[in-house]
Amino acid sequence: MAGNLDPDLIYSTTEEKTFSNQDKLPPLPVPDLSHTLDRYLDSVKPHVTPEQYRQTEFIVQQFASGVGKQLHKELLEKAKHSRNWLESWWDSAAYLEGRYPVAPHVNFGGPGPYIHHVYPPKAGTQIHRAGMILHSSLKFWQLVRQEKLRIDKDSKGNKMCMNQFLRAYSTCRIPGVHVDHLSFNFKTESQGDTPRHAVVMYKERIFTFDCVDEDYDILTPPEISQQLQKIKDFCKTHPQGQGVGALTALERTPWAEMRSRLMALHPENFHYLKTIETAICVVTLDDANPTSEVELFQESLGGTPIDKWFDKSLNLIFFENGTAGSNCDHSPADGMVYIAFKSYVELLVCKTKGHWQGSTTKRDLQEPIQLIFHVDDVIRDNIIKAKIDHKQVSDNLQCNAKFYTKYGKTYLRRNKLHPDTHVQLALQYAYYKIHKKPGPTYETATIRRFYNGRTETMRSCTTEALEWSKSMCNKNTSEQTKYNLYLKASNKHNRLMSEAQEVKGCDRHLLGLYLLGREQGLPVPQIFTDPAFTKSGGGGNFALSTSFVGYTTVYGGVAPMIEDGYGCFYHMEPKQIAAVVTTWRSCKETDSVVFMNEVHQCLTEMGNMIEKGQQTHAKL
Repeated sequence: MAGNLDPDLIYSTTEEKTFSNQDKLPPLPVPDLSHTLDRYLDSVKPHVTPEQYRQTEFIVQQFASGVGKQLHKELLEKAKHSRNWLESWWDSAAYLEGRYPVAPHVNFGGPGPYIHHVYPPKAGTQIHRAGMILHSSLKFWQLVRQEKLRIDKDSKGNKMCMNQFLRAYSTCRIPGVHVDHLSFNFKTESQGDTPRHAVVMYKERIFTFDCVDEDYDILTPPEISQQLQKIKDFCKTHPQGQGVGALTALERTPWAEMRSRLMALHPENFHYLKTIETAICVVTLDDANPTSEVELFQESLGGTPIDKWFDKSLNLIFFENGTAGSNCDHSPADGMVYIAFKSYVELLVCKTKGHWQGSTTKRDLQEPIQLIFHVDDVIRDNIIKAKIDHKQVSDNLQCNAKFYTKYGKTYLRRNKLHPDTHVQLALQYAYYKIHKKPGPTYETATIRRFYNGRTETMRSCTTEALEWSKSMCNKNTSEQTKYNLYLKASNKHNRLMSEAQEVKGCDRHLLGLYLLGREQGLPVPQIFTDPAFTKSGGGGNFALSTSFVGYTTVYGGVAPMIEDGYGCFYHMEPKQIAAVVTTWRSCKETDSVVFMNEVHQCLTEMGNMIEKGQQTHAKL
């Protein structure tokens, strides 16, 4: 199917430049305070008792007429002087201030979808396939550099912000003692020269070579494969390397201290770090042989040994048996950027049936250069610690990936139901069945129709979803009542999602008010210390961290936000629904296999409910 589609017809255009509309995008609006607080109160209801709700209502009213009113006024003033009042705050508060290791807590990753058709596991194909996939990946990089990538549009035809595509390549998160920062090194053709090299990591050694030549022509797959083979051959005949990449798995403050130490040890270390940090991407060669999506998720999100530079915006992973995955730092860009990139690569690989159809002549290229750091015992000790700590947290992450094949997008659309809403309600129902309580839920809502917009939180655990979930568990409730409650919950979800895409949820606005107060040294307002704030998911306490990643065959996964939570990303195909669920093995109350099986059971029950409900509706 994918082989019939031309990726360049879908993704490429010469009619308008990729970033030509940026200046015409509307600024990020500041929502109405009363609307934000109404939405917040509504989201709290399922998680508290009536008495607790009255207490929260009182706290919110005090906030609205007191410090909240003043902070909102100041936020409106700030927004007058910025096209996106949230942007720098979001980078910092959501990502860069965090002191925990980025992998697997922040990064997202997943398999290349090629495993299901053109590139099934096959011994001896690693280097050939890596050459094809890296070349195809660079074709997408080239679209962005030449500004030929088609501008995304939302369902209403609004052109969307493309800024995140500038942050997907040659970007690196740089550790700081107190807060990290992002280093952006990619440039479009109109902006000037841009890095042309990739970094390759294998057997704990680090190499670099130019994967784009001086004329900005991409090396052919045979040329890339030749360079990768040289690296692999060298490593196979030499001892294990230094493992400096492992340092990126440390907590951020110790890693910042080690990075400073490396630079102080020898000037060459500074240049080696810059080479890695400015590279288009990191390529990992891995001796593992994952044969299923579950294993690919496990290896991509965590995996050992550590031949990844976790701070990079893009790590491409190529396994011994020819399967592939990726691991990406979440701080510079959101998942949809990488979904587009991986979808393009998949279509390009399928179009050629996985084989290069151009010239097989290989130029006489400069040999790959090995980056051998100057290290001391302190660095060595921290590398050992990083490996131990990362293995522990990586082993603690449980992944489960599975296809639900009884129906998909076609069936739901035919019944005039939104596919994403349907899956979200299945998640609510599954959580309620297992835990006998509602689960505060984060769903990604894109706000890319605004200048440099990223995401708003869609709180999909609603009173309506809870009432419907309860009805599904009650054998005395009629099918028609269940169906009517399902439609009511669906309509509520659709309305909230539309609002969230206009920045009219509650989380981003409340975050802005909180951070404005923090900057001024004000006491933390009671709305943020009220137990209901945490119970409803505030402060990164969502039991379900979810995202719908579209209608392609590509998807990825993230770790759960909290110890007893779930991560759940999913995509929708015409006749099936694919999801990945993650949990922490250390929590005895959650299990990704149990949850996934329950979601599948719920989807089947929901299909039956729709059939019966619509039959009854038709008779009426």
